[in-house]
Amino acid sequence: MNSKEKKPFMMKDYGKKMEKGLEQMSPFEIKNELIKYAKECDQRAVCQFLNAGRGNPNWINTVAREAFLLVSAFGIEECKRTFFMKEEDIAGIPDKEGISKRFEEFLERNIVNNKAAALLKESYHYLVHEKGADADALVHEWAEGTAGDQYPDPDRILKYTEQIIEEYLIQEMCDRQTPPDYYELFATEGGTAAMCYLFNSLKANKIVNRGDRIALMVPIFTPYIEIPALDEFHFDVVNINASKRTEEGYHTWQYPKEELDKLRDPSIKVLCLVNPSNPPSYALDKEAYQQLIDIVKKDNPKLMIITDDVYGTFVPHFRSLMYELPYNTACVYSFSKYFGATGWRLAVIAIARNNIFDTLISELPESKKHELHRRYESISMTPDKLKFIDRLVADSRLVALNHTAGLSTPQQIQMSLFALYALMDKKDRYKNKLQKVIKGRLEAMWENSGFKLLPDPLRAGYYSEIDIMVWAKKIYGEEFAKFLEKNYEPLDFVLRLAKETGVVLLNGDGFDGPNWSVRASLANLDEKAYKQIGTILGKMLEEYAAAWKVKEKAEVH
Repeated sequence: MNSKEKKPFMMKDYGKKMEKGLEQMSPFEIKNELIKYAKECDQRAVCQFLNAGRGNPNWINTVAREAFLLVSAFGIEECKRTFFMKEEDIAGIPDKEGISKRFEEFLERNIVNNKAAALLKESYHYLVHEKGADADALVHEWAEGTAGDQYPDPDRILKYTEQIIEEYLIQEMCDRQTPPDYYELFATEGGTAAMCYLFNSLKANKIVNRGDRIALMVPIFTPYIEIPALDEFHFDVVNINASKRTEEGYHTWQYPKEELDKLRDPSIKVLCLVNPSNPPSYALDKEAYQQLIDIVKKDNPKLMIITDDVYGTFVPHFRSLMYELPYNTACVYSFSKYFGATGWRLAVIAIARNNIFDTLISELPESKKHELHRRYESISMTPDKLKFIDRLVADSRLVALNHTAGLSTPQQIQMSLFALYALMDKKDRYKNKLQKVIKGRLEAMWENSGFKLLPDPLRAGYYSEIDIMVWAKKIYGEEFAKFLEKNYEPLDFVLRLAKETGVVLLNGDGFDGPNWSVRASLANLDEKAYKQIGTILGKMLEEYAAAWKVKEKAEVH
């Protein structure tokens, strides 16, 4: 062969056996392998490590954190005021009487050019003068809460923290519209703990039993797929697929009528969804909301709904099912993504005061009621009247440790300060900026991939699910798509990205999405990095096409 003659294109073979083995694992566990491969590529100086596999954001909210530190400083002052042994570093606990006056004086001393003090002052006056909070009780909750010197009381959530978070949820999850019913909250150690508590309590309270039918709106966050498969639940899972497409064949990531109609079957007891979805990152459209309301009212009135709405703040005018169907819905909301607080582990479960969960418990056979009476009789003189949300708290500590249940008080105060920051941000400057940042990263990735991003006001854009097979057909045709399916495992694409380019994306089929889809997080890299990722995605598909053309040419000869 002449040295100048171009060599035939060859792609590395990573082995179907290894790929099939990895496919049995959660995408979040596969991610660890991909990171290892990508770092090896980076260390060889042949590529740059770009991890777009995890949803941990690369931003934080500063002012609410600074407000927490300021309240903490005030709290320590109050502890020392009670008594202080300077030599031994021992102080008392805050005294409630007159604490609000001292707090006002403290803020005035710290107000100059201090956005955190300004937030605290505005929030304090808003809660006291507009919401009728008892000034001493409110400030005492903040001071004692940051000091962390007491068990949470009430254990479910602190009094003013609950009021603040409820108002925040109405603003962000209900588009500032007064809901049909108000909510009771349970503060949890992140959204993941909330998921565990809900599944465990549904089963412990016998309103869902091992082997029962539940439905998942897929693609969905992988633990919602994996938990129902555990032996203690062994649920019969029905998938509701987001399989709607445009006339041109592009995904809309919405749910066709025939898919949602599966929920008319009253044997389906629970529906789980992430809204906006993970990984497609789209909020439900109006047709889906109306159909779900119709299904619940006409065919499946006892359907229990768990909606995970952590990405709702990234969609303008978002409305959760906690607003549309409050009686049937338990909402899981986490502060982790919006405020850059995954390490804080801050979330709540919100359930309407009048709800299906309490109704179903009240309708249980007497034998099961008797079992539950015995389960909770150590914590209540009237265990039969114990509400489901309070059972969640007890079950989170195996009932016996109910007296020490609850999210730590410093965590609760930080959570309430995040909420107050959003409530005081009347012009939504923080929200608008984050939505703009995410949109810029998303567009940078898609524009450089050569793929087409359809405009959609329901897109959150926190993640993007890219169906490689759609673009294989659109750009190179059906025969190329068949070649891909015949010669490669779907996981080959993300493995190749990691090993050869240093880019980490997650496999979309691990979320029960299309087999050849990949999930990119738009939260944890800068816009320049997403331009690189987009370019790499387009080139990677070109390389598969080149291998196909080589094979076609060889077969012709």
